[in-house]
Amino acid sequence: MRNLATLADMKALVGQEVAVSAWFDITQERINQFADATGDHQWIHTDVKRARRESPFGGPIAHGFMTIALVPAMLESALTMADMKMGVNYGLNKVRLPAPVPAGSRVRARLTIQRIDDIEGGAQVEWGVLIEREGGDKPVCVAELLMRRY
Repeated sequence: MRNLATLADMKALVGQEVAVSAWFDITQERINQFADATGDHQWIHTDVKRARRESPFGGPIAHGFMTIALVPAMLESALTMADMKMGVNYGLNKVRLPAPVPAGSRVRARLTIQRIDDIEGGAQVEWGVLIEREGGDKPVCVAELLMRRY
């Protein structure tokens, strides 16, 4: 867990990887819960037998949006920003999902501060997020997350 005590501390680290999150287990149960929450029950995610039989991935995979949805929890597991009263997800710039996340995998995020802009009452932080799968040979997600901190 990395402590970025002040916004000034963060600004000094622009361009650098500042933290690596904890590992997150991607269980079939978690995938099914995401499917229930979003209404996306496509068989490649939720039908284990069919996915093993028909999917080019050899079994069920997590939704790409599920991987993206884990980013706030990954940030929280990796660092604290002591002087921040509130954080708001402002959006995403580029997002790519270059590799699948099979059920039973573990993933974690590498977090880079790419840019910080002052805004009224706080700052907008552009995070470079690279999510890797344990044992994988390429990232499962590469994204630019915009967060407003107040």
